[in-house]
Amino acid sequence: METLYYNGDIITMEGEHDYAEAVLVADGKIKATGNYNEVAAQKADDCVLYDLQGKTLMPSFIDGHGHITMAGPQYLTRANLEDAKCFDDIVAILKKYIADNQIPAGQLVMGCLYDHNYLAEGTHPDKKVLDQASTEHPIVINHASGHMGSVNSLVLKLAGVDENTEEIPGGLIDRYPGTKEPTGYLEETALMAVAAMGNKDASVTSAGVDGEEEAEDLLVKIQDFYASYGITTVQDGGTSGAGLKAMRHAGKNGRLKLDIVTYPSPLPQMCPEGVDNVMAENQDIVGQYVDHVKIGGYKILLDGSPQGKTAWMREPYENSGDYCGYPWLQDEQVHECIRKALADNQQLLTHCNGDAASQQLLDIYEQELAASDNPNKMNLRPVMIHCQTVGDDQLDRMVNLNMIPSIFVGHTWYWGDVHLKNFGDTRGRRVSPVKSALDRGLVYNFHTDTPITRPILLHSAWAAANRITRSGAEIGPEQRVSAYEALKGITINSAYAYFEEDSKGSIKAGKRADLVILSDNPLKVDTMAIRDIRVLETIKDGETIYKAE
Repeated sequence: METLYYNGDIITMEGEHDYAEAVLVADGKIKATGNYNEVAAQKADDCVLYDLQGKTLMPSFIDGHGHITMAGPQYLTRANLEDAKCFDDIVAILKKYIADNQIPAGQLVMGCLYDHNYLAEGTHPDKKVLDQASTEHPIVINHASGHMGSVNSLVLKLAGVDENTEEIPGGLIDRYPGTKEPTGYLEETALMAVAAMGNKDASVTSAGVDGEEEAEDLLVKIQDFYASYGITTVQDGGTSGAGLKAMRHAGKNGRLKLDIVTYPSPLPQMCPEGVDNVMAENQDIVGQYVDHVKIGGYKILLDGSPQGKTAWMREPYENSGDYCGYPWLQDEQVHECIRKALADNQQLLTHCNGDAASQQLLDIYEQELAASDNPNKMNLRPVMIHCQTVGDDQLDRMVNLNMIPSIFVGHTWYWGDVHLKNFGDTRGRRVSPVKSALDRGLVYNFHTDTPITRPILLHSAWAAANRITRSGAEIGPEQRVSAYEALKGITINSAYAYFEEDSKGSIKAGKRADLVILSDNPLKVDTMAIRDIRVLETIKDGETIYKAE
């Protein structure tokens, strides 16, 4: 089957001023693009003519980093706390969630997306607050950053966490002042460990998913959410063996519409099945798609969240004494992970929000790269994930490593005001330094870290072009980039990060027909209007997988 698209703005992403009059799609690929008469001359007699009626066609969007297996549970099954303005709101939402879902006593209740930065109390709820929602249900609520959260007294009891419990490396068990009694607020590795230990019902995973069948169903359902924002390739960073199993089963059953690039982790906290076992069981998808799923490499974390003040910084946070956050891993653990990635010839994604974490990655990657005898070591395209506070000196070093900055540029909007407060003007205005990366020729891309924020990549492009905070303040206007440079961050540059620049990310003969139809041309509207552009249709391999009603 063939389709000829014409009579609209067709952005090829092959060059800033490269438009086409028509695009011919056949058998899921771009057959021809360019002048209408020349393209139309190649169509078959039964070709479908698609009149764009002045709308815009361009390559579909590619998720630079996210967690699709976490997105389903968070958006579809958990108590959503993002609209909570105070502790009383959190309690009321949790109570209603328990009642509406008739959750039996003893079964885990999970909430998500509260943000202490926007609560009236200006801090995290403790166990006493969550106990008001229920003392009969284990309750775990996750912060909007995903790096911290709170639990009620029952979770602490089930996990055996009390005043005698030692700290967990790479995390924090908060205590009431002057005592050793846990408050219920937890950070990083401590939250992961306590939430898992406090899960009394063995049939419910620590992710809040009831078995493999529900995990697969949620994965299938959440695809439509991504597709509605024009996305056709997604990521699952830090994939567990169970998550990969759900993907593969859905793929084999023909239930996947999107391409999913997965990154299991050599860290046992993230991949309890063991990364070697996961890789051995899935060798057929290492570096290539089978039923829409492929393994792209490994993923590790080195620190936490800047808006939660757990990101590891070279200099202290504002008004925090000498507090700089803290690392997830000690140097030797990082050496082991990087050494393994190089030896296994795998791309490595590394979460670095703070510049001290970036420093740890760069120092150790350089050392291990020099020691590696892998002849392909300079072609692995390692990725620094988030890059919120990466310094210019560190971006310079990334050039020599062929390292990709995947920038969570939406931070400028979602938490820009918080960063200015936490870091001061000089450091705060530099968060998500896209222009600095561009000036050095780095192949940056953007991501939304879904489910941390919704997968609205047009919002990421808007943020990169405008750099406006929630309060309406400018944040580092010198780091703005053009609309075209912003679009590269969600199309061709993201394809490059997956080694797919020859098959995705632009409209060119021979590439896959992964396309999106937009209500307006993001290169022609005022940059402030980019986030208001509507996705009208999403096309994967020539087939429509989403169409606005």
